[in-house]
Amino acid sequence: MIQKKCLVFILFLLLSVSLTAQDPWTITASKIDPSKYYGITVANGMIGIVSSPEPFKVKEVVLAGAYDLYGRGRVSNFLKSFNLLNMYLEVDGKRIGSADAGNMQQQLEMHHASFTTSFNYGDKAAVSYTYYSLRQLPFTVLMDVTITAKKDITITSASVMEAPDALKEVQNYYNEIDRPHVIISLLTSTAKSPTGKLLMCASNTFLFNEKHGEEPRVIHEMWDNNMHLMKFTKKIKAGESYHFSVAGSSITSAHHDDPLNEAERMTITARLEGRERLIQFHNKAWDEIWKSDIIIDGDPQAQQDVHSMMYYLYSFVREGTSLSPSPMGLSGLGYNGHVFWDTEVWMYPAILVLHPEMAKSLVEYRFQRLGAAKQNAFNHGYKGAMFPWESAETGVEETPVWALSGPFEHHITACVGIAAWNYYCVTQDKDWLREKGYPILKETAMFWASRVERNGPGKFEIKNVVAADEWAENIDNDAFTNAAAKAVLQHATEAANLLGIKPDADWMNVANNIPILKMANGVTREHGSYNGEGIKQGDVNLLAYPLKEITDVKQIRKDLEYYESRVPNEGTPAMTQAIFTLLYSRLGDGAKAYRFFQDAYLPNLNPPFRVIAETKGGINPYFATGAGGILQSVLMGFGGLEITSKGIIQIKTALPPNWKSLTLTGIGVDKKTFINK
Repeated sequence: MIQKKCLVFILFLLLSVSLTAQDPWTITASKIDPSKYYGITVANGMIGIVSSPEPFKVKEVVLAGAYDLYGRGRVSNFLKSFNLLNMYLEVDGKRIGSADAGNMQQQLEMHHASFTTSFNYGDKAAVSYTYYSLRQLPFTVLMDVTITAKKDITITSASVMEAPDALKEVQNYYNEIDRPHVIISLLTSTAKSPTGKLLMCASNTFLFNEKHGEEPRVIHEMWDNNMHLMKFTKKIKAGESYHFSVAGSSITSAHHDDPLNEAERMTITARLEGRERLIQFHNKAWDEIWKSDIIIDGDPQAQQDVHSMMYYLYSFVREGTSLSPSPMGLSGLGYNGHVFWDTEVWMYPAILVLHPEMAKSLVEYRFQRLGAAKQNAFNHGYKGAMFPWESAETGVEETPVWALSGPFEHHITACVGIAAWNYYCVTQDKDWLREKGYPILKETAMFWASRVERNGPGKFEIKNVVAADEWAENIDNDAFTNAAAKAVLQHATEAANLLGIKPDADWMNVANNIPILKMANGVTREHGSYNGEGIKQGDVNLLAYPLKEITDVKQIRKDLEYYESRVPNEGTPAMTQAIFTLLYSRLGDGAKAYRFFQDAYLPNLNPPFRVIAETKGGINPYFATGAGGILQSVLMGFGGLEITSKGIIQIKTALPPNWKSLTLTGIGVDKKTFINK
């Protein structure tokens, strides 16, 4: 018996040491299995680089805002950009491949958004390279390479510029700009997007540490129309380390009127800034971003995972743009790069309380497409603005025609209006509300006032919609749709009064007459024909948060206990359990909240970097929507943050039993700190 107790104690100590050693900022993969590899994305809100298990390879490069018509569904799709960081390395004439890279390790350092690969090349060299999507330069990336010789060796390194298959009319250029103290070698490519709509351009250059006359000679080689390279050769003595970098820029005519020259100008800028200054300013920008942080005391793995979720949202969004993230952000071409309610309901609230200046870009995206939404409403016979279910560059409906969510999932229009109101609530910026927020609220309120069917006193129904629970198609009086419509009508009225504008009296008349249905057992009914079937996600539970339509604690618990048993174990997105987490924390049940917190994402993780897929066992990471929902469960659930018309407040909630405390820093425009113990 004593031996058994000792064994249990030793196992406990080992587990404690393991958990304590979990790095809050660094995710390390020491065993790279290409057959089970889901890459890390390094991004700066504009350009995303997706990692590969192969040495010196990048899986793909994705640019925000670059769309064209090709592939799936006759609608706009994200475009892969030129793979401007692909390289190869030869040692003594032999090119290093995956089989040659011994003891390979890859590491994401989240605090400064860098991704490092290191390996040994037999008994000849130790190799390490790190790449960055530079935060201070939206269209520029950097790869930093170090080769340490174990014997006297000769290396040849090449930067390979390759055009994705979908691009056409590829043009390749090479130029050397000779200045008194530097030679700038420019490897440049341009191509047209599939329909010819966009001109895509990329350019890169080597950064050497040697003086002008000592730099290695750069040679250009043209392989075929879709690929060319520049390379150099260098001798390294045993025990010495050789260091060089590649800086490159990628931009399209969607971002700049002269993308070819601009790509080369930005690359020259990076070359003349130099490696040290590029990394210095990149690190400084990320230091500022991480002043808004979530600090968990007592759960090292949750801390690392939460930092990872924050890292991805921060990486997929950029201040000062009119761009908005898709469900997969800049991690690839998932969901065509389109913008859904995933932004406004799931990602945006976490970004809003952590970095209102970043969240402003997401609302600006909708404001600039308000005209297209008004035309969409007109096309469907409604007034005001009807935002599309899937949106891309122009703001027209981009849902493939075979998906009923395009013409029928109308709650997106309420989600956009609520997001605009919440931006005002957090910032208290009345000038913005007057100029941009209220026009969105007014037009979305007008839509709902025209969308309801007035079927007698006290019965203003919203019929024939796809529910927030998307397994429920073409049903009447969906709980979330109805409650969200009510919220927009109320917010538009409140905004008008704040600005001294007389609101349309019909808005509140409609809001007060939209039904929220109940079943015989007192549970809120998901929709008019709902009879207890399985649900894709917690449609009804969103009425408690974020809509605040249901505030009675007993009703919130009743709805939770009913619908949590209707969610299947497979095929549902991470956000459902995130909402259950948040609500149970607010109900004071930290233990049950923590169970749902873990269930929200642990079964969705993929190796080797714990990247989140959309569903349990899914293989389509990175699912930024799920990350946004889980972060809300931490910020607004365990952290108790609440967005009100007067700003951000903190309400009483319960922590998981194993968490000692939760500290939220840099919250809101005043960058406040909130603590829950």
